[in-house]
Amino acid sequence: MKVYFDNAATTAIDQDVFEAMKPYMLEHFGNPSSIHSHGRQVRTAIERSRKKVADLLNAAPAEIFFTSGGTEADNTAIRCTVSEKGIKHIVTSKVEHHAVLHTVQSLEKRGIKVSYVDLNDKGQVDLNHLESLVKNNPDTLVTLMHANNEIGNLLDLNKVGDMCEEYGACFHSDTVQSMAHYKHDMPNLKLDFAVGSAHKFHGPKGIGFLYINHKNKIHPFIHGGAQERNMRGGTENVYGIVGLAKAMEIAYADMDAHRKHIEGLKIRMIEKLKANIDGVQFNGVSDDLDNSLYTVLSACLPPNDDNDMLLFNLDIAGISASGGSACSSGSSIGSHVLAELNRDQNRGAIRFSFSKYNTLEEVDYAVEKLSELYQPETTSA
Repeated sequence: MKVYFDNAATTAIDQDVFEAMKPYMLEHFGNPSSIHSHGRQVRTAIERSRKKVADLLNAAPAEIFFTSGGTEADNTAIRCTVSEKGIKHIVTSKVEHHAVLHTVQSLEKRGIKVSYVDLNDKGQVDLNHLESLVKNNPDTLVTLMHANNEIGNLLDLNKVGDMCEEYGACFHSDTVQSMAHYKHDMPNLKLDFAVGSAHKFHGPKGIGFLYINHKNKIHPFIHGGAQERNMRGGTENVYGIVGLAKAMEIAYADMDAHRKHIEGLKIRMIEKLKANIDGVQFNGVSDDLDNSLYTVLSACLPPNDDNDMLLFNLDIAGISASGGSACSSGSSIGSHVLAELNRDQNRGAIRFSFSKYNTLEEVDYAVEKLSELYQPETTSA
């Protein structure tokens, strides 16, 4: 059996998404900046897609800007806000995605003050400390992710948004993991910036978007053309944009059914792991369905001589999973997220992330193969 449980890294493209993209790969090839009929036809498809995304977010089409993905969108929001709004202070956390952390660290080297909000031993944000940081530092940008990509912890966007509004801070959230898995009503969230990446919700890779609240005006991050209403130079990824909008439309239409199905998978995985592996724990609050992303479960496994070979052994069994973020999989320094938790370093860590295409049978198979690696006689003292 082949099992794919690494959907937080990327998802399989939906067949209906691919079908929507094909005409813009094979037939409608005009440059959207051209004024002739070939160009106008493609321009219409882009603007139709923009309106579709905006409608799903209860936003205005003028607030949606297409990008190459979440990383570019995060960089644009953070860097351009700092340069345009006189930001002197950034508040973030040490468990953010590197698209945010590395961007903030590069700005810190240029003289921007950076504060890291306190986290508890589960990786949850201390909202009292956050309020203190925002209250006592004018000209602040808060950048905190909605759903952690490694451990699934959720941030209360409403509470943070209210706090930022009260103290006059800008609020950017990396919403890559939660976009199209939850309904984001932008006017009520009080977000200045949010991001999406199509390949996290069964769309194509290499396309994303940045939501910029209409109250904010920033200059381009990428120069060289008048595309995206002068906000992003470069010929648009037309079939990617069409695919993103179609994938988001499908995700919203079927969200309740997909969530119920995926939560069932996660619950089954939690129960099976507890029943079959003595001493299994869970990183962050990923086993708490009320406070974690329903697509992610991060397990903390007992000490074992073969923990370093865990992912390799699962791969041999046909199971694809992750030890943390796929963006860090080639790193020799380990997960920066897990390093921030109060976790026994002798324990192994594995992230299972689910999609609408996974089944209960796949969960049972994965737990069966995993439990074979953690029989009592192989467990270290």
